[in-house]
Amino acid sequence: MVRHPRNHGKADAMMSGLGRVSGLRRVGRLDERAAVLFVDADLEASAQAVGALVGPVARGEADLTIATLPQQKGSAGGHGLVVGLARRGIEELTGWSPEQPLSGMRCLSPAAITAATPFARGWGVEVGMTVDVLDAGLTILEVPCDLQHRVTGTDWRSQVHRAAQYRDVAVALGVRRLRRRLGPG
Repeated sequence: MVRHPRNHGKADAMMSGLGRVSGLRRVGRLDERAAVLFVDADLEASAQAVGALVGPVARGEADLTIATLPQQKGSAGGHGLVVGLARRGIEELTGWSPEQPLSGMRCLSPAAITAATPFARGWGVEVGMTVDVLDAGLTILEVPCDLQHRVTGTDWRSQVHRAAQYRDVAVALGVRRLRRRLGPG
């Protein structure tokens, strides 16, 4: 287990987890070819369904699998602004339009990990990962998974959360647009 004494954001937590995996690989406790599965912490009992993401990566059918979730119980308070920004940005940069561009449940092959790291900061991690993996010429597959997670409400804290997501997604997309303009370097 890896713990941060203070919350440094989603991308930092994911990079710390990858660091732990790398350490296990170095000491021979984990196969170099093993896939890495990222799962959001709020799935509760439905988390067992994330196993569907591993098969396509393990069989070499995809380098990155992304869970697509059914309609969630309860009502989300968003207006689709962050999802729309993410989807349009990924499509503009790669030509691919994901169904659920912000899904945090993902399985990555070692090649996808190499392509996607270091991760985009904060809430831009999934968007940056998607663009980087596709830019590397790797394969992404969206996989339906029967997962339920806590939906974000409509109170002011939820709106601040969405604003932070929007900012981080916009930054991740902006960095990748800039990289394209500057070319290989």
